[in-house]
Formats: sequence, C-alpha cells, structure tokens
Amino acid sequence: MPGSENDNTLKILVATDNHLGYGEKDQIRGNDSLVTFEEILENAKKHEVDFILLGGDLFHENKPPRRILHGCIALLRTYCMGEKPVQFEYLSDQSLDFKHCQFPTLNYEDPNLNISIPVFSIHGNHDDPTGQGNLCSLDLLHSAGLVNYFGKTTNLEKIEISPLLLQKGSTKLALYGMGSIRDERLHRMFVHKNVTMLRPREEKEDWFNLFVIHQNRSKHSATSHIPEQFLDDFLDLVIWGHEHECRIEPEWNGTQNFYVSQPGSSVATSLCEGEAGKKHVGLLQIRGKDFKMTKIPA
Repeated sequence: MPGSENDNTLKILVATDNHLGYGEKDQIRGNDSLVTFEEILENAKKHEVDFILLGGDLFHENKPPRRILHGCIALLRTYCMGEKPVQFEYLSDQSLDFKHCQFPTLNYEDPNLNISIPVFSIHGNHDDPTGQGNLCSLDLLHSAGLVNYFGKTTNLEKIEISPLLLQKGSTKLALYGMGSIRDERLHRMFVHKNVTMLRPREEKEDWFNLFVIHQNRSKHSATSHIPEQFLDDFLDLVIWGHEHECRIEPEWNGTQNFYVSQPGSSVATSLCEGEAGKKHVGLLQIRGKDFKMTKIPA
C-alpha cells in the first residue's frame, strides 16, 4: 500500500472467542488455545497492525487456571510490547472511557510502559465480571498494562455506550463496545429503549462507526438473542462475538444498512456443525468510510 494511503488506513487484527484454557487438562490438546493465540499475535506483528480488537471470551473460564493466565500474560508481553510507535491518536476522554478500571488510562500512553501493539477488548459470557468488586480477568490484564478493557456496563437499568474516538491521518474511527450481558435482560432493555449509543458531537458523518458485541445472534427463543434490527442504523460495521461459527465475510443487513462480520471462535470447543469449518481471524483495514476484511487462517 502506498505511503500516503497507509498513513490514512487503520489496520486492525480482529479476533473473538479465543477461549484460552479450553481443554487445558487434555494431554494432547492442552496447549492448543495458547498456541493459536500466539499465532494470532504473530499475525498482528507480521501485518504491522495498528491495534488488536478482541470480541470477548478471551478466557474459557471466569477464573482461568494460573498456567493459562501466566501463558496469556507472557504472550502479550512478548508480542505487544516494544519500541514501535503507535500511529493513531486517541481523541476521547480516557478518564470517562475507562472509568470502570483502577487505572483509567490507555496502556500505550502510560510513560512507564512501552506498547507497540495496543490490545482493545470487551468481556464475554465466559470471562464476565463477577463477585466482590465486580471484576474479571480483563480487569487484571488492564491493571497490568497489557490490555485496554472497554465496554463494561456498570448500570443495568440504562446503558449509554460512548465510543472510543481514534484517528489516523484523515480516517476517524468511533469504536463502540458492549461486554456480554444476559440476553433476556439486554433484549428487554432494547425493547424499552434503555440502550443508547452516543455519537461524536462534531462532524458525525465523517466517522466510521464500528461496534463490537458479544451476544447470541442466533434465535434460541423469543428473547434469548439480540436481533440485528435492535442496533442503530448509523453503524457501518458490527463485529459479532459469542457465536462460534466462522462467518467472517461481512454480511450486508439491508434493513439497518450496515455490515455484520462474525469471526467465530479461534479454537473449536464443541462438535456441532457450526464449529466444523475452518477457523479464521480478520485483518480489518479502514480508510475514511471504506473498509476491507481479509480472512487469515487461525
């Protein structure tokens, strides 16, 4: 890609449902999830992405085994720390965007850390916040300066989703995220208009609007899924986590006028038909209001 185009193109490695620790006691497959995660990070480095976007369920268990947590931390330090400068600007208020975190700042803007590839992640249903302090594994990774954990909902009566505002050259990205919430509850909140997506105050039409969500997309019952028509029609692309079938090629929703990409899990966790296909992560390139999703085998 020519230099001028590259200066205005955001390159994002997109993955969901890594399920680190799945089958970790299996003598043959025990390390598969970590090996796959390392391959994903290698691809991020190889393609010189601006950042990595994870769509939930980084871990298979709410309290991942010590060996798995250690392996994840070691991989993030190995591949995401370094001298390479971050090429995009952060325009919104960090103290508001990360107010749910002990350290409400971006890791790559911390003078004590050297981050070469920032990681942004929401939580899934397997690694959701619970217990005293309402904490999850991503809170640990954020406090350690390895991940930027966003999309955590602290008010379940009324949700306001404020975007992270990023800019590279002339490309402006409004990144929305919402960590997993019980489908029936969230369905009811959408029906009662208690979910609001806030938009940038200035030049609204100049922003590429990307939303990452971790909910049932398939209709299991009347309310145990989130219909695509519940989502705002100003969105340009939705990254749908939780569903393990790989449908990463963006699918056009003609009613809402946005695309949906469902990367699927990076490791198989069941023997259902949807898990039988090849696994992929995505290289998402955004330039202005245009985007391209390239499949990368996981």
